[in-house]
Amino acid sequence: MKAHKPLVIGNWKLNPATLGKARKLFTEIRDRYGRRKSAINAVVAPPFPFISEIERLSPSRRIELAAQDVFFESTGAYTGEVSLPMLKSVGVSYVMVGHSERRARGETDEDVYRDVQVVLKNKTQVVICVGEKARDDHGNYFGVVEAQLRAALRDVKKTWLPNVIIAYEPIWAIGTGNTATPEDAREMKLFIAKILTDRFGRKEAKKVRIIYGGSVKKGNAAALLETGEVDGFLVGGASLRPADFVSILNTAVEYVKNSQAT
Repeated sequence: MKAHKPLVIGNWKLNPATLGKARKLFTEIRDRYGRRKSAINAVVAPPFPFISEIERLSPSRRIELAAQDVFFESTGAYTGEVSLPMLKSVGVSYVMVGHSERRARGETDEDVYRDVQVVLKNKTQVVICVGEKARDDHGNYFGVVEAQLRAALRDVKKTWLPNVIIAYEPIWAIGTGNTATPEDAREMKLFIAKILTDRFGRKEAKKVRIIYGGSVKKGNAAALLETGEVDGFLVGGASLRPADFVSILNTAVEYVKNSQAT
C-alpha cells in the first residue's frame, strides 16, 4: 500500500489572546511556508472564535483547518457548544476529539465515542487522541491506550477508516519538554496498528494514519519520522512559533522527498 501523506497539525490551544495576534501568527506561518504544492497535509487548529478569519487568510487551503473539539449534536439547547455543521461551514476539515487536556477536565470515553460518531457520519476527518499519563515497568500503559482506542472506535465502519487519524500523545510528554524516544513512538505505533488490525483487518487498518504528539520540536521531528515511523505530528507549543512550526513542516516535506528518492 502507498505510504501515507504525512499530516502535521498545529494545535494552538487557548492561544493567542486576540484576533489580531491570531492573524499575525497565521500570516507569518503561511508566508514562511510558501506557495509550493506540498507533499504533506499542513493544518492549524485555532480557537473557535478565530477559525473564520484564519479560513479567509488561507483561500488556497495550502494550510488546512482543524477544530480542537466538537459537540455531538447538530442544533438545540446546548449553551456554549459548537456543532460539526457550524465547523464545516467555516472551512474545518479535521476535528480533534479526546485530547488529554479535555479528558483531564472530565471528558469520558463515552463523550469521545459520540464525537467520533458524529464526525465520521458526516464524512469529516477525525483525529482521535489517545495516550497514557505515565509509563511503568510492567507495560500497563499499553492497556490504557487500548481501552481508549476500543471505546472510541466502537461502531466505526470499515468504510469510514480513510477519515480516521489516531494521535498518540503520551500525557507525560505534553508541554514538558520530555519527548517519547523515536523507538518508543514506533513501538506504540505498532501496538496501535495491531489493535486496528484486530478490529478491522490488516488491509483496512493500513488506511489509518497514526501521528505523534508530545513536545514535538524541530530538533526531534526528523528522527520521529525516520526511526519512529509515525505518519505526522500533533504539535503544541512549537506551533505558536512560526519559524519552529514551519521548520517541522519542512522536515516532513523533506522526509517525503527522501523517501521517494530511495
